[in-house]
Amino acid sequence: MVQVTDPISSTGAAATPAPVPVELKPHGSVYFSWGYNRDWYTRSDIRFKNTTTANYDFTFLNAHASDKPDFKDFWRFNSWTIPQYDMTLGYLFHDKHNLGIEVSWNHLKYVVDDNQVMHVRGQINGRQIDKDTLVTPDFVHLQHTNGNNYLMVNLVKHRTLFERRYFKVSAVGKVGLGPMISYTISTVLGDHEEGPFHYHGMVMGTSLGLKADILRYFFLQTDIQGAFADYTNTWLGQDRVGRATHTFGSLQAIWAFGFNVPL
Repeated sequence: MVQVTDPISSTGAAATPAPVPVELKPHGSVYFSWGYNRDWYTRSDIRFKNTTTANYDFTFLNAHASDKPDFKDFWRFNSWTIPQYDMTLGYLFHDKHNLGIEVSWNHLKYVVDDNQVMHVRGQINGRQIDKDTLVTPDFVHLQHTNGNNYLMVNLVKHRTLFERRYFKVSAVGKVGLGPMISYTISTVLGDHEEGPFHYHGMVMGTSLGLKADILRYFFLQTDIQGAFADYTNTWLGQDRVGRATHTFGSLQAIWAFGFNVPL
């Protein structure tokens, strides 16, 4: 009789498992989300300057601005982009670090409140001004409402908090930066201008939120995002020679729906 040798008992070590073929390993997932937001802004100093085709250089001190939700008709198919909306496209890596990368488009709206009293300092047509002033739309009106757009590339970090077979809740953190491709409507001393979309400056932000994955392919997500916006290239006047410059902080509350595509 031929004796069969047991390789495990003869060597005292377990056999090495066969490697998993690359094509059978999970490769992460692509995801897309769409949502809406409400926004709050810090006060800011806004400088208006055109000493080439006009003669003004003045600053609003401690200006207050508000958002413009426009949620009334968002449920209509042709009105989805009228309210303040958010859109993301990203990729989650399948690794122990639970990292991902995404591109986000945050469509906020920023309106400097009309008829507020602000301290105005500078010169207008050679006359010096340095006093509290009621700023009416006939004097100056400024709004980034089509909008105050943040185009950012974000690093994403997930941490699973709860998981069952068809349901998972995760904490999601993000940090990113990118350009602002905004559309401004302005009137300065009667000189009105609208748009077009162009580069206005840079923005950087961070967010923290919760994500609920449902049936693996769908998810709901809510985030609180803080950002710092630096406007350096806002065109003023029909000849677009004037410039408005300002910096401010923003806080967004975001609600979104999305879907995953496992790879």
